[in-house]
Amino acid sequence: MAAHAMPRPPLVAPLAGRPARRRSQATPEIFFAKQIDNSRLVKVADGKRNREMAQFSIALGVFFLLVMVYAWQHFSAIEYGYQIEAKRAQHENLVEMNRTLRLEEARLRDPGRIDVLARRMGLTSPDAGQVQRLEPGSSEFDGAILARATELAVVSAAR
Repeated sequence: MAAHAMPRPPLVAPLAGRPARRRSQATPEIFFAKQIDNSRLVKVADGKRNREMAQFSIALGVFFLLVMVYAWQHFSAIEYGYQIEAKRAQHENLVEMNRTLRLEEARLRDPGRIDVLARRMGLTSPDAGQVQRLEPGSSEFDGAILARATELAVVSAAR
């Protein structure tokens, strides 16, 4: 069922712009509202308009794609900047840690400190003939022998 609209009252055109003496004598213009029913109309497809809309849509899509690529590159550059700074800080931290470890190694390798620790454990300096120096190029140095024990010595741990 179609809904019937209530008839509208006629509209009176404004009398602005007319001289004052003629307003009283002029007949008011009356407009009647006409109800139009376009429900049975079928829109004819406009090929030219459809092509224009397709071209506009493609252009808009390409523009959007370019903006997104620009934004992606921009934010990637910012992210890489943060990563570079983090790696630089990590490198500086590792360099400082390396310096600290080298100082610790030098302190631990100090011959005087090692001698004091050895004497605390009851070790003594080697006697003459107990030390064998291997020279590069000698037959003993070239072999795969890392250490050789001729005698078994038991050292008591006295503190």
